[in-house]
Amino acid sequence: MNKLSFPLAIIALIISVFSFFYLKSSSDQVYVDVNKLLDGYKRTKLVRADFDKKAKTLNANVDSLMTDWQKEIKSYEKERSSMSKKELELKQQLLGNKQQQINNYQEAIQKQIQEEDKKATQTVINDINDYVEEYGKLKGYKIIFGASGSGNIMYASEGADLTEVVLTGLNREFEGDE
Repeated sequence: MNKLSFPLAIIALIISVFSFFYLKSSSDQVYVDVNKLLDGYKRTKLVRADFDKKAKTLNANVDSLMTDWQKEIKSYEKERSSMSKKELELKQQLLGNKQQQINNYQEAIQKQIQEEDKKATQTVINDINDYVEEYGKLKGYKIIFGASGSGNIMYASEGADLTEVVLTGLNREFEGDE
């Protein structure tokens, strides 16, 4: 019995040491730098370029309307002296109404641009969150913090930063390499 207990004790010790280091490494608190993920994620660049293109087109429409309105103002300034009082009032009212319509359109466009930006950003954030969740499950992490540079993680050792590993995997997945 004595000869059997010593090898069992050695095996139990080895298992204990292995379990300690295994459990310790899988329960370490780790984090990713969300800003670096957003900046480095290839889909972010594509989504941003698409958004910029849409915003530029929408703003060009507003600029075109403003240019036309300014031409009408200049024309009105030139023709003003030859107009009757009634024609002046009517033209001023028409120009005022057109300016109000352009202002309303510009506000609607700015609101649409903000909504498109929010939607595009949320799409990228959802991708990142989904990937980090799957990565955490796969690697056995209990928690992965997201640092955004606003002080929620004041210090972490370099080994706790998963940003580059996650970014590489995220980009591979986006490009279809995984």
